Amino acid sequence: MAESLSAMDSSDEEEYYEASASFPDPCCEEGKIHPSAPQPDHVPPPGEVTVLYTEPETVSLGFPPTKNSAGYRLQLDYSSETHSSSLTVDDSSPVKVDGLIPGTEYTFRITRTADNGNQSKAASLSVFTEPIPPVQITVDQVCSESLSLQWDTPAGEVESYIVTCCSEADVVQETTDTNKMTFYNLKPGECYSLEVTTKLRNGRSSRPTVTSANTKTHLESLLEDLGLNHHDEEKLSLSTVLSIDKNTITDEPAKCNSDLPWYILKKLMMVNVTARNVKCTSVCEPNPGDHLDLDNLDKSTDSGDTLNPLDIITALFLCSDGFVQQEMALKMSMCQFSVPLLLPNCDTKQCTLMLWAMRDIVKKYRPLSLSQSKGFIEQRIVVSELPMISFVRLGECSLSKSEILNKLLSNSQQYHDTFVHSNMEGGDSPRRISNGLVEMTWYLPCGNKNMDVFSEPVAVANLRGDIASFETQFAFLCQTSAAVFVFFDALDSECELLTNQNHKAQIFLVGNHQNKGFRVDAVKKVATKLGLTDSNIVSKKKRMNDADFVKLLQKKVSNAIQNSKMKMGIEQMSAIAHELGILVDEDSRECQTAKKNADAITEEIQDILNYKEDQLPLQGQIWKDLTRLEKEEFRLRKVGSENIEKYKSDLQLQKIKLREKQNSYDMSKAMTCFINAISSPEKERCYFLKWLRMNLDNVSREKLSDLREQYKEKCKNSENKEEIKKIDQQLSNCSLGTEHFFREMGQIYEASLSLLETHPARQQLQHLPKLCAQLMLDGFPLELVDGDASNIPLRWVSDVLSQLNDLVSPKNKILVVTVLGVQSTGKSTLLNTMFGVQFAVSSGRCTRGAFMLLIKINEDVRKDFNCDFMVIIDTEGLKSPELAQLDNSHEHDNELATLVVGLSDITIINIAMENSTEMKDILQIVVHAFLRMKEVGKKPKCQFVHQNVSDVSAHDKNLHDRKLLLQQLNEMTQAAAKMEKKEENMSFTDVMEYSPDTGNWYIDGLWHGKPPMAPVNAGYSEAVYELKKNIIHMLESCGSSANNILEFTEWMKSLWNAVKQENFIFSFRNSIVADAYIRLCTEFNKWEWDFKKEMYTWVTQAETRISNFGTAADKSKISDMSELLILLKNEALTELSKWETTILGNLEEYFKQTEGSCPSC
Repeated sequence: MAESLSAMDSSDEEEYYEASASFPDPCCEEGKIHPSAPQPDHVPPPGEVTVLYTEPETVSLGFPPTKNSAGYRLQLDYSSETHSSSLTVDDSSPVKVDGLIPGTEYTFRITRTADNGNQSKAASLSVFTEPIPPVQITVDQVCSESLSLQWDTPAGEVESYIVTCCSEADVVQETTDTNKMTFYNLKPGECYSLEVTTKLRNGRSSRPTVTSANTKTHLESLLEDLGLNHHDEEKLSLSTVLSIDKNTITDEPAKCNSDLPWYILKKLMMVNVTARNVKCTSVCEPNPGDHLDLDNLDKSTDSGDTLNPLDIITALFLCSDGFVQQEMALKMSMCQFSVPLLLPNCDTKQCTLMLWAMRDIVKKYRPLSLSQSKGFIEQRIVVSELPMISFVRLGECSLSKSEILNKLLSNSQQYHDTFVHSNMEGGDSPRRISNGLVEMTWYLPCGNKNMDVFSEPVAVANLRGDIASFETQFAFLCQTSAAVFVFFDALDSECELLTNQNHKAQIFLVGNHQNKGFRVDAVKKVATKLGLTDSNIVSKKKRMNDADFVKLLQKKVSNAIQNSKMKMGIEQMSAIAHELGILVDEDSRECQTAKKNADAITEEIQDILNYKEDQLPLQGQIWKDLTRLEKEEFRLRKVGSENIEKYKSDLQLQKIKLREKQNSYDMSKAMTCFINAISSPEKERCYFLKWLRMNLDNVSREKLSDLREQYKEKCKNSENKEEIKKIDQQLSNCSLGTEHFFREMGQIYEASLSLLETHPARQQLQHLPKLCAQLMLDGFPLELVDGDASNIPLRWVSDVLSQLNDLVSPKNKILVVTVLGVQSTGKSTLLNTMFGVQFAVSSGRCTRGAFMLLIKINEDVRKDFNCDFMVIIDTEGLKSPELAQLDNSHEHDNELATLVVGLSDITIINIAMENSTEMKDILQIVVHAFLRMKEVGKKPKCQFVHQNVSDVSAHDKNLHDRKLLLQQLNEMTQAAAKMEKKEENMSFTDVMEYSPDTGNWYIDGLWHGKPPMAPVNAGYSEAVYELKKNIIHMLESCGSSANNILEFTEWMKSLWNAVKQENFIFSFRNSIVADAYIRLCTEFNKWEWDFKKEMYTWVTQAETRISNFGTAADKSKISDMSELLILLKNEALTELSKWETTILGNLEEYFKQTEGSCPSC
């Protein structure tokens, strides 16, 4: 701003910066106008001109008044380097000049003009307009240690900008001639004030423009790099993780850091042991040329952008809800990866005990004490009281603690990377957020002393980072561990961190004598202060290799386990965590309320069978009787000679009475609590069902364990047959899961439908189907077929699906994938691996019935599939030993198989090689049923999965077997077609879509090594992934036939009614047996006719003899009627005996003739 020629009023000008005005005219001094000497007839000059104020686009000038200004006007000519203009005004003060360019020097030439045209001498003045402060400052590219800002260039003669960045502790000032600036070496998570000032060529500056910005914390920065920043608040849910999107079946490697979390999750959900091997393809290796360039051999090709897998795993746990965390921990445990015990948050400096995340991990093992009896222990790992051995680092350490730990836990036959270490892919990258992480794993023996590293189970914890920086975690480990092994290079002889701790654990010092910083005297001083003996000092001697060092450590750990009585479950550790200010993930209100509700239900269970009868009465014998009546209504097996309509009417009355009996029960305490709990808000409801499932599994597992022990004892004495049979029955009936509660809820609902619509009880239960539909969207399965009663509660399932349709409409199209197989062939495990879901496996009870589960199809692939959801149906194992003793076991299996195959677009037939015959039998019945049932208009696609086949040549070597399988299936189909009088040349592929070349998959065994320490076989995961890709591509081709949910419901009803009407074929093991039965019946009918004809002739003759008795026609010499009757009886017996012998002889001849051609007979 310019300073006036006369002294300006300071109060008016306080807001302006120093300014100057100048005259280029030689007769003027800078900043002053000297009027010319008065001359006659001349116009007086303007006089002393004052710059009143300046603004970016305005200058205000003041002039002294003249004695006679009425006849004068003022002429102002002004110009800059790029702009010139003029202005004529009345001779009065002040004069305001607008439309100027900010921050620019203007030269004003001012003359006074009379009315007659005479002009005064000109006065000149230089003025700078006020510079504009920088506008629209934008802060972008904010990182944890840097931030960049830019702004619009203001108008005017700008020379440079002064940019200041300051926090409470630091001030940094930089000058730049561009409109952008980046500050480096800032503190993470700090608030910085940013000022930008415009500086002109003359040295004058504008007022500063001020803004502020926060640098990102290390966590925020990493989450942004990983594309997870919006999940810091809105946590990842299971429905998001398990949904099918374009990345589900892509084989493209991760191209950028934001791909890495999804890459890990995708592999982890499929239990792939390569899940942690992550690196972006953008970090490319240069193509080696044809020339030799040894100078570049020592240059790193890594850009330094590679992320440490531990950081990504930590970020995923921090960004996931409790259910995803639980699923991740379970899958990591199956891969034999370490799982987080204490999860750090580097922003809040807090860590969390991951108790809930590990709740679902169940482990089986055989300690040395049970090796002779071949017994085992199966328990949730969080309640298992095991000694814990912790490994920590103090200061720098030249030994790779985690790699040593991996060797410590691996037997000589098989090494496995349980912990991430520096020699793994990405393991040498600096950790950004995972320091302070405590990981945990378990060594569990198999009972074989030649294979077991430790004969007793032990938990192993590993703290990442220096204990000097993470004293809380170190204190926690010292109070929960049986022993703590402290790795170090150089030890401070004072070492207060070790000596001040409240140690419940034994301390072992682990040093590297091969390191130059190792000092024996310092170790001795610390050992003396801690009261340690030589056995507590472990040193890697100068000529000791890793193998010998690991053996030494294994011996020390074994001794620590044997000598310590300190055993603690993770559940018990929560009390110590609370004392140390460590958060516990189970402490949330929703989780605790849900636990309380689940405990209220399960704490009442003493005897499972009695509990089910008392608390879940509607699904017992009443429901089985209803099922029997429903099927009899369709099949009319027992109608006999009775009038059919009357028979049906009687059946209806019996059904009504059973429904009345169901309605007569008051709702039990357990069911009231259950319905109230699932009516709670979504998060609490999901926690409740998880708690209930885990509690019920614990009860069933405990009961099964007791029954197995009793069974073993009773089997030692062959005289205990009745008791063994009783225990066997108890083993079958001790199953109790959440499905039983949903089943009861379905029966309560169905029974209420028999009441009047206005009945209060019916009104109160109308919301139940919607609740169940919402649970399906949350990822919980719906029981489609009740495996105990072998029936579908049609009204209940239909109403649930109808409510589901209302919730998702118009996005309601579905495609169905089903798995079928003989019991214990790994069907549920296959589905869990393929889709990341969690159907019940190995909880002491196998799947019963059929369960359907929804998986969402994401928007990005919805057009390819032409559907919105994939429905997965898991079925119970067919040919189960428990049901084999029942008369209707074939019927149960065949009905179930026909139903689920009929509902599916793709059927996976799961075959273990040893039970392929049973599956062929089932398939024959399915095909035969399809031929008999007019309602089946579908042609399901069929995929055969052969489990436990690891040979790479299996596909080629089994070409003959595949052709033989198809040939057998074709023969079965032809036999069925012949029986049903269909076209004779019908083949299996006319009923089900199947190709021997593309419809067979050979899958490796599940475990790589001997459990419990064996990880899931990578070959198994990869083979299942290939199958999954194939199924999804097949579903894309099925898209045009996708049904909406209501169409699926109608299809299910008609198909189940058709199954119930099938009165004949389901009773047979397979079609060939049924065909043999028909042919035998034909022959037997002939023999029966001959027998009846002969007996009819004899009866006629006997009647004649009785009529003629005592008359002339009677030629017998018998005089007594009673004697005649005795004679006739003897003759009848002789005749019957003769025909019995004849028919049995015919049967023997028949079977001799058909033997070979009818192997199933």
